[in-house]
This record gives sequence, structure tokens and C-alpha cells, in this order.
Amino acid sequence: MAELSEPRAGMLSAEEILAPSPGALLRRRVLHHWGLMLGGAILAIIVLMALLAPLISPFDPYDQQLARKLIPPIWHASAKATWVHPFGTDHLGRDYLTRLLYGARISLLIGVSAMLISGVIGTTIGVLAGYFGGRVDMVVNFIVTTRLSMPVVLVALAVVSIIGSSLTVVIWVLGLLIWDRFAVVMRSATQQVRVREFITAAQAVGCSTPRILFTEVAPNVVNHLIVVATLEMAHAILLEAALSFLGLGVQPPTPSWGLMISEAKGLMFFDPWLISIPGIALFLLVLSINMLGDGLRDVTAPENRN
Repeated sequence: MAELSEPRAGMLSAEEILAPSPGALLRRRVLHHWGLMLGGAILAIIVLMALLAPLISPFDPYDQQLARKLIPPIWHASAKATWVHPFGTDHLGRDYLTRLLYGARISLLIGVSAMLISGVIGTTIGVLAGYFGGRVDMVVNFIVTTRLSMPVVLVALAVVSIIGSSLTVVIWVLGLLIWDRFAVVMRSATQQVRVREFITAAQAVGCSTPRILFTEVAPNVVNHLIVVATLEMAHAILLEAALSFLGLGVQPPTPSWGLMISEAKGLMFFDPWLISIPGIALFLLVLSINMLGDGLRDVTAPENRN
């Protein structure tokens, strides 16, 4: 009877059959990670509001009517406050909620685009430096050191002031300036992976270098890439807001959160909500992106897998 109760060779035990699948474990970690859930929820709300901006607000973000300028938001105890403009209007009579919604489109577009451009550049040279080492690593280190010697904000200000400011220029300037963190992190992560046994085994069986990089190295550094990508996306959004605040980013009348703060700085002591509303929106967007990136890193980390 004892022999019948024991699993035979090659057969799965009851514990192994009833154990949760890797997908179920991943879902459990996601649902129990409050930072990931909160960050994802806030970011999803902002993205939906940006995509559905024409449906949420009936106003044109460029429509100026001085007769309705500086209407306070509905939470102000003022006779001028109205539900027609729940977030009030700016100094040119433009609906503030509408400009906030369309400004989310600008921030997300710049953040994602600049992150993709910088990610392609930094990840490529970082992985190549970490995998090949030697002279390739020396050249990449020199390029990264040269880039780190140039302050991002000052270089961006100089380039934008010379070339001219537009949405396309801002995206490319930021994308070509913030790739250094991708390169440094990917180089370090690749150096740790390239000495592993499975890389040696792949080289021994004759796998080509591109195949090793894409099928062996890339899956083992993607967790680091997730964190850096979200960090640089938030960094690009903040840099765009800073450039717009200084007048060298997105140009008026394009709705941009940094530009909205810049246009309201002269009224901050009289109508502080003109700065606080886009400032809070910018804070929530950057916070949600960082929380989402950290959460994804936690739930997909190799050390947490069974």
C-alpha cells in the first residue's frame, strides 16, 4: 500500500499538479502590488482622458473669449464660478479643463517619443559595449562620458534657441540628449549576463551574435530596461515642462502643462489655481509613471519567479 501511495518515476505529484501556474503567480503578484495598481490606475485615467478629450469637453482648446476670462473653478466661493467651466478659464478666456485634457496629449506624446528615441540609441550602444567589451566598450565609455559632461537643460536651451522651437524639435532634442542612462544601465546588465553559462553554451553550439543578443541577452535585461524606460519617460515630460516654462519648448497657443504654468506665473498671487491645476496634473503623471515602472520591475524580476 505504501508503494501505491508514492508517485512513480516520471509522474507528477498532487502538489505539483495543484500548484498555481506561472501566469497565476504573476497575476497574484500584480494584484497584491499596491504601487503598481495605483500607478497603473492613475496613468490609465490620464491616458483615457487625453484620448477622449474631444468627448469629455465640448470646448476648443484654442477658443479665446475675453468676456469670460479668469472664471474661477467650481470649488471657489465665487459668483462667477460655473459648472460650464468646472476648472475655470485662463487669462484669455480659454476653458481650463479643455486645455488640461489636450495638454495631457502633448505631455504623453513627448514622453513616449523621447523615451523611444533615447531608448533605441542608449540600449543599442549599451548592449554592444557590455557584450563585446574591449575597444567597443572603450569607445562607448568615451561617448557616454562626453555626453555626461554636457548639462541636458543648457544644451537643450542652446539647441532650441538656435534651431527654433516646435513640438518636433523638442521631441528630437530630448530624445538625443537623455539616452545616457539607458547606455550605462544596459552596459552593466549585459556584462552580468554575458558571463553566464547559457551564453557560453549558445556560443559553443554556433549561435550567431545577433541571435544570442536577441534571444539570450535581451530577455535577461528587459527588467532593467523597464525601469529606465519609465524613468526617462518621466524625465522627458519634466524637461519639456521646464523648456515650455522658459519659453523655449512647445509654443503657444498649443496646450502644454509647462506652458500653462508659464502663462500663469504672473497671476500666481491672485489666481493660484492657474498654476496649481497643471502642476498637480504634472505631478500625478510623473508619479504614476515611476510607480508603474517600479511595480513592473518588482513583479517581473527573475529572482521572484518560481
